[in-house]
Amino acid sequence: MCGDSMEKLIMIKYGELSTKKDNINLFLKQLKKNVEFALDKYDVEIEFDKGRMFVKTREIDKVVERLQYVAGIHEYNIVFKMDYSEDIDELGRRVLDKVKDYNFNSFRVTTKRSNKKYPRESMEVSRIVGAIILKNMQNKKVDVHNPDLTINIEIRLNAIYFYFNGEKGLGGYPVTSAGKGLLMLSGGIDSPVAGYMAIKRGVKIEALYFESPPHTSIEAKNKVINLAKRLALYNNDIKLHVINFTKIQEAIYRNIPHDYLITIMRRMMYRISERIARRNKCKILINGESIGQVASQTLSSMGVINEVVRMPVIRPLACFDKLDIIKISEQIDTYNISIEPYEDCCTIFVPKHPVINPEHDKCEEYEKLIDYETLISEAIKNDDIIRISDNDDNKFSELL
Repeated sequence: MCGDSMEKLIMIKYGELSTKKDNINLFLKQLKKNVEFALDKYDVEIEFDKGRMFVKTREIDKVVERLQYVAGIHEYNIVFKMDYSEDIDELGRRVLDKVKDYNFNSFRVTTKRSNKKYPRESMEVSRIVGAIILKNMQNKKVDVHNPDLTINIEIRLNAIYFYFNGEKGLGGYPVTSAGKGLLMLSGGIDSPVAGYMAIKRGVKIEALYFESPPHTSIEAKNKVINLAKRLALYNNDIKLHVINFTKIQEAIYRNIPHDYLITIMRRMMYRISERIARRNKCKILINGESIGQVASQTLSSMGVINEVVRMPVIRPLACFDKLDIIKISEQIDTYNISIEPYEDCCTIFVPKHPVINPEHDKCEEYEKLIDYETLISEAIKNDDIIRISDNDDNKFSELL
């Protein structure tokens, strides 16, 4: 029997999704849908239950590589499936046959028996399989605390699966399960990381970028498009809104006291973002603000800027250390794009001494100096939309 072939699959573990009880099927169906979208280029069959999801494919290595970008997956493993059998010695021989491909000195066997009708308990299965390995492989030892190799066995209802050290997934919730949000995406380090953090919590993001030609360059815009491409790997696709902010920014610069330039500019950006978000049925705004990092991100500034919108504003990085943000940006491969030296709207016309404790009354007084409602309406009317899909060969489609 040991010479018979075994089916090789990818097994997905849910992690945090397992805490969802009555509505877990809604999350799992969304996860399956997202996995299917991510693996659209490959020939796959997907099955799932409340405990595990299984992906059958001949392109295992490519599929495993793609799964690292799918939120809602706690862990994924290449597993070997054998028919349901009470012959533990046969299971041990099959494990032994595969474990010889690994270089290790110490190991442990961990068994989970979700099928409680199976006649042997988990500890007994682990002991028997471990004994077979010790008997047939020299200089190996059992280490239950810090082994070089963990052999996992799962005895499920209709089959037995075994696998070795797994790969950690993104965790969190499947994209779209929490609804949709609009990410205020600049070309900096923080906002792409904020978008990534929101995606991991199940938020399907659209993105909004403010350009200000000729003060900002086409290179700055392309930089943001490239950041959106990276986020699309996790988000499946992204609709990127490009708003021409030139007239508004120039009007602010001509008419507003310079210490309030940044505050008023951010208030205008928030107003536009909320209107774009509502038009596209987004439930929240998302940005990369971190408390105290710059003048517009003091608690006083955040309060005065935030008051122009009624939509919730989510700041995933509000309490993050800058070095922690950089670390995540490196992990998701946005850092090198973000540090390209092209200025965005937030870095031009920056005053030497921006106000850090702006006053509500002064903001309203200064905003009366410009016809911002007309300017905002014009900017929104000319919203350019770029659709970026992970499944596009060029990862970038034409302007709509």
